[in-house]
Amino acid sequence: MSLKNRFTQPDLDRIKAAVKQAEEKISGEIVPVFVERSGYYTIANYRGAMITAGVLFLIIIALDRYAPSPDVYDPLFILLWVVLGGLVGAIATNSIIPLKRVLLNQTHMDQATRKRAENAFLVEEVFHTRHRTGIMIFVSFFEREVIVMADRGISKVVDQKEWDKMVRNIIEKIRMGKVTDGIETAILRCGEILLEKGFVKTPDDINELRDDLRFEN
Repeated sequence: MSLKNRFTQPDLDRIKAAVKQAEEKISGEIVPVFVERSGYYTIANYRGAMITAGVLFLIIIALDRYAPSPDVYDPLFILLWVVLGGLVGAIATNSIIPLKRVLLNQTHMDQATRKRAENAFLVEEVFHTRHRTGIMIFVSFFEREVIVMADRGISKVVDQKEWDKMVRNIIEKIRMGKVTDGIETAILRCGEILLEKGFVKTPDDINELRDDLRFEN
């Protein structure tokens, strides 16, 4: 699914309005970032190719041993079918998202998501605020992972368990098919947390980062 097709225009308007509302009373910036996936994971394609080729090779051996005909004990025949099976397996793994996810380990996906989130934090210049009070809500759909990353001005006074709870709530909403609801609630909660911690908007405060949701390929 195309990343932007996950949201309607009213969804985008709700998210933008939520950011604006959350930032009305605080000296902080909230940046929602969405990506379809955090890595290419070509290793999964290789694994799919090897598994399919291996299974097909075993089938050929079984046919040669137990089937009265045709005679499949031809090295060139075996090679061609095994290569074809590997190619089909690689294409299927690359095209079928659930299959690709099955062939990856969670640690690999965790590392890719963390790295992509850190890169997004820099690309979107979430750090580029006067008092280092930026918060990024990062969602990667393929991995089904959410990371909330706060700049040092906030992270030194807000306990990590606050972000962990927010992450769990967003993931729960995503699983229910209510992505926009989850993000909207998280954005407003970010505003509440910053207000509770004393990040009150000052008279000279300006909107340093735009309010809309960011899409990255």
